[in-house]
Amino acid sequence: MEVDYGNIKVIGFDADDTLWVNETYFRDAEEEFAALLEGYETKNKIDQELFKVEIKNLELYGYGVKGFMLSMVEAAMELSNNKVSQKTISKILEIGKRMISHPVELLDGVEEVLQTLQSKYRLIVLTKGDLLDQERKLERSGLSKYFHHVEVLSDKKEKNYSNLLEHLEIEVSEFLMIGNSLKSDVLPLVNIGAKAVHVPFHTTWQHEQVEEVDDEAEFLTLHSLAEITPYL
Repeated sequence: MEVDYGNIKVIGFDADDTLWVNETYFRDAEEEFAALLEGYETKNKIDQELFKVEIKNLELYGYGVKGFMLSMVEAAMELSNNKVSQKTISKILEIGKRMISHPVELLDGVEEVLQTLQSKYRLIVLTKGDLLDQERKLERSGLSKYFHHVEVLSDKKEKNYSNLLEHLEIEVSEFLMIGNSLKSDVLPLVNIGAKAVHVPFHTTWQHEQVEEVDDEAEFLTLHSLAEITPYL
């Protein structure tokens, strides 16, 4: 697919699973959670209930580990008919705390790409999640020095992007977004007239999955972030 990036001046990067590993830790946490609750339900039922509670709570808690922790506690209470022990609740909270304190693991080639692009473009981070947690991860990552601006959004829909680009005085036609989620990082940008690059991560949260993509939607898909530099 031939894509012209000649007019791009600003590049936005998603953070989780684009710059560093994230979803893998959620999958591991779900496995631990299911093991804790195995005396009450099957793993499949536990997974389904946790996901249902997470989606229900998104409007209240937003995205991130803290909301996930609260959803695990609520799901445990529902699955056990409020019989879950304090010890189990403590273990659930420990799962969340370990996730928050986990070392940041950069994806292959990320820093090299940022080093290459920083002199030619204005680089920004546009991510969802908990503000404190995302700021902490960015600081631990050692990547802060490459970015002109960092924005933690409550959601990544067309309106969120349009409002932010207007606020930052970025022309839509001069903006490129790079991320792992078609739903959050690619399609909303294509729909408002910006450019987007999809770099899939090996696992995607169910809520972020897209069943069908319009054949008319124009975006580039790469196997790794390192493959972007020849285009820019």
